Amino acid sequence: MKRAIDVALFGELADPRVAARLAARAEERGWDGFFVWDHIAYRAPVRAVADPWVAMAAIACATSRVRIGALVTPLSRRRVQKVARETVTLDLLSSGRLIFGAGLGVTRNNELEPFGEVTDARERARLLDEGLEALARYWDGEFEPLPVQRPRPPVWVAGVWPNRRPVRRALQWDGYFPIELPGPEALAEVAAEVREARPDGEPFDLITELPPDTDLGPWERAGLTWAVTDFGEQPTEAAVRAVIDAGPG
Repeated sequence: MKRAIDVALFGELADPRVAARLAARAEERGWDGFFVWDHIAYRAPVRAVADPWVAMAAIACATSRVRIGALVTPLSRRRVQKVARETVTLDLLSSGRLIFGAGLGVTRNNELEPFGEVTDARERARLLDEGLEALARYWDGEFEPLPVQRPRPPVWVAGVWPNRRPVRRALQWDGYFPIELPGPEALAEVAAEVREARPDGEPFDLITELPPDTDLGPWERAGLTWAVTDFGEQPTEAAVRAVIDAGPG
């Protein structure tokens, strides 16, 4: 099981230099990944929000080993061709360390309606599926340069538990990131479903966010491959650094 840090680029961490420093520190302390949230705006009390793609460029330059990515990008509010250029550029900049996280997004964060984005869940799901298919084509050669990772960067698909459609969507890609899991027993259900759907044993990641100091033993036994430490909506540099310095265990 791999261990990662996941931070909202809000407040103190809206300065990409802070995020880059923390990512470099995480790499030094032996963490496997450093991920960020992807938001345009957010609900109160959050006001300061950084762009994840610019921040990830800084993170890529400050590190050499950890995997990086945004958890997660709602493709329905993005131009897929621009995402294709951004992801390939980041994969090149990081020497093949990018993981692409994708999902529907939610309507409660004040970043869809005010900007005229799609709010209907079914339509957002359709746009997500179309967007992922288009990204795969761009990565496969419709655009140049090609990503470092072949045939493409890994794709993790998020979904709110216990929704089943996101699981089916994720099984077409490289990992499933269930949100609001009630416990490791629920993850074990997902792991069993993955084994049944992919009997060839082809690598497939199961990822979830957990608070600091979570007992990871039951999660690892349930099949978790990436334990991502989350700091909520109001992270501070000091709090994140303290967890990083404690090490991944």
